[in-house]
Amino acid sequence: MLIRFNTVLLLIVSALLLLLLLLFSSWRRLEPQEGVSAPTKTHVLILSSWRSGSTFAGQLFSQNPSVFYMMEPAKHVWHRMPWGSPELLQGALRDLLRSVFLCDMGALCAYIEDPSMVYQLFMWSMSRALCSPPACEAFQRSDIIGVKECEARCGQTPFEKISEACATYSHVVVKSVRFFQMEALYPLLADPSLRLRVIHLVRDPRAVYASRQAVSLHPDDLVIGNGINSTPSTLGVMHRVCLAQAEMYLTASYRMPPALRGRYLLTRYEDLVRDPLEHLAKWYQFTGLTSSRRLESWVYNITHWPTANSDWKPGISSVDPLEIQKNAKVASQAWRKHLSFQEVQDVQSICKEAMEVFGYKPAASEEEQRDLTKDLVLPRKKN
Repeated sequence: MLIRFNTVLLLIVSALLLLLLLLFSSWRRLEPQEGVSAPTKTHVLILSSWRSGSTFAGQLFSQNPSVFYMMEPAKHVWHRMPWGSPELLQGALRDLLRSVFLCDMGALCAYIEDPSMVYQLFMWSMSRALCSPPACEAFQRSDIIGVKECEARCGQTPFEKISEACATYSHVVVKSVRFFQMEALYPLLADPSLRLRVIHLVRDPRAVYASRQAVSLHPDDLVIGNGINSTPSTLGVMHRVCLAQAEMYLTASYRMPPALRGRYLLTRYEDLVRDPLEHLAKWYQFTGLTSSRRLESWVYNITHWPTANSDWKPGISSVDPLEIQKNAKVASQAWRKHLSFQEVQDVQSICKEAMEVFGYKPAASEEEQRDLTKDLVLPRKKN
């Protein structure tokens, strides 16, 4: 019995030492790196949650030739410390995010074992900047580059090229679904060297629930489960995520310190796909970017794909969780066809607050759920 107790104690102490080491490593990097990031850079965080359209949103920035984009660097933190909870890991996430914004990619070495090639970075090929000069010479910097083409030609780029490429852009944009408290971002928002803007993308919880049935998010769900001290169920995770999304919005809208206001913009996925070009213009104005006809044509084309490509059927495992080519308006309403009314009622119950603050109308009956002429996305109230 004593031996078993000592073994458990040793494991706990080892985990705490690893966490302290990683936090200390991140703290040491809080000093700006000379010559790495120009003070005129603008930094943008796409704040969202799983299955909420953030991959698509990220591409609206990634394909802009003025943007260095990185998709989910925080994934490496959760992967390295799966015993943590979302709240416990937020400090390490924030410090890593700051380093990435400053183009100090050495911070990733604490979470990626022996990084030598760019392919070791999670979802690296979603970044057009890592598929074009100076990172990779296979494409032009102004090209709109597909993921498969990038993977085929740029995966052997040396890891140190990530920092070199980042430093050449006026905007650094990062997407993350792993923040659960707006307060964790206050130090970044207050840092004048970052000029940080936050775009918060949310989606109808019923659509999120339906999308979760098509893909496995088990490793991430386990971390979320650590925060509620239970084995995660889809509804349990949904409840936790819905609360966090609503609280972050309410904090940003009503509790943000005066000096930090004006840095936050909420967007609903349903509004984005109804008029993607309008929201592209709004986002670019908010972040100081310029669009082009070529980029706008690409955005229109990927959001008006044939309807058949937008259908999802429960149990089909061939769904690509990163697919962005679809009839986006149809896809945003697919949950109304595929979920049972009981499932809809369950989600409406556990995500009641989020649905209220974001303007999603509960379906009162199965008839109302199936009737697509009845809009369940209400006009947003102005703050």
